[in-house]
Amino acid sequence: MSEKEYSVYIMTNKSFTLYVGVTNDIMSRIFQHRSKIVKGFTSKYNIDKLLYVETSSDVSEAIKREKQIKGWTRQKKMALIKTANPEFKDLGKEWDWY
Repeated sequence: MSEKEYSVYIMTNKSFTLYVGVTNDIMSRIFQHRSKIVKGFTSKYNIDKLLYVETSSDVSEAIKREKQIKGWTRQKKMALIKTANPEFKDLGKEWDWY
């Protein structure tokens, strides 16, 4: 049996509004955000650019990390993004379905 992978991610829009989420299928979840399949914050604010992803094999740890990041200031979230993605590139842009 293969081990599941859980992703904590940060997305944004042209105005740099930040959204933090967690999923067990990052590609499908980003597709849902970009396609506005699920109505809510990300569709309302056109959140469509993936800036940051970290993974865990433990769902509890991933959820805990999501909550931790959500509690941070905007400045701290931006600093986290800059450590892994200093140019703020769309990390999902090169996926096949984009």
